[in-house]
Amino acid sequence: MWVGRILMLGCGNMGGAMLRGWIANGLNPSNVTVVDPANPVLPDGVTCLDQLAPNAEAPSLCVLAIKPQMLEEVAPRLNAAIGSGTILLSILAGIESQALAKALPNAGQFVRAMPNTPASVGRGITAAFAPDGDSDLRAKIAPLLTALGALEWVEDEALFHAVTALSGSGPAFVFRFIDALAASGAQLGLPADQAKRLALATVEGSAALAAQSDESLMDLARRVTSPNGTTAAGLEELDADGLFASLIRATLTAAAKRSRELGSGPQR
Repeated sequence: MWVGRILMLGCGNMGGAMLRGWIANGLNPSNVTVVDPANPVLPDGVTCLDQLAPNAEAPSLCVLAIKPQMLEEVAPRLNAAIGSGTILLSILAGIESQALAKALPNAGQFVRAMPNTPASVGRGITAAFAPDGDSDLRAKIAPLLTALGALEWVEDEALFHAVTALSGSGPAFVFRFIDALAASGAQLGLPADQAKRLALATVEGSAALAAQSDESLMDLARRVTSPNGTTAAGLEELDADGLFASLIRATLTAAAKRSRELGSGPQR
């Protein structure tokens, strides 16, 4: 786990999930300073400031977890607070490392990362990119990212838009699916709380089985499907006119498009 001073700029849903995950894995909260005017609820021992403190010692790690649209506004003051020994870890959707280096030239090194909110319980997955494939930089930052769950290094930064859509935004899509599954069970007569438990356990168990199996996802689905049985009847509706696959493609395409827009310039 990281032993130097950490400055976290912004601590909303994703930043908070990362911070909780790190502290649960042994990060000393007294080494962390969060700058967030919203004054979020933070783990005990973490320092919270409304704004960057002038003349503060440069951190060894700066986590950039603000909204992408805020980078231009905060860059001048942040650039004065970091130094050549600072590694910048950015989770800003759409903002490429070249743009980060231009906005924050005082930083020593840059890593882009796209975690997701299951990081707060150690079950997230983070995609990361280090410019020029710097192996030493990867080795320094990997313990922080693996503390949140699985880690995938992406070699082509242009793929970060797809990563953002799939695994970054993906938990929201999965939560909505689970909610629809439970609501449909309740409409069929199950008590709502029981339908939710059944839906959650079904998705959790199915994901665990898929992760451990050598079979393809389609083959695993076929194993549940008896000819003319209940699953087959449901899949006929799910697969009708390719609407389910088309909906998922459209969902990820929209998220990736927005990621590109966020990186193209000032947005609202």
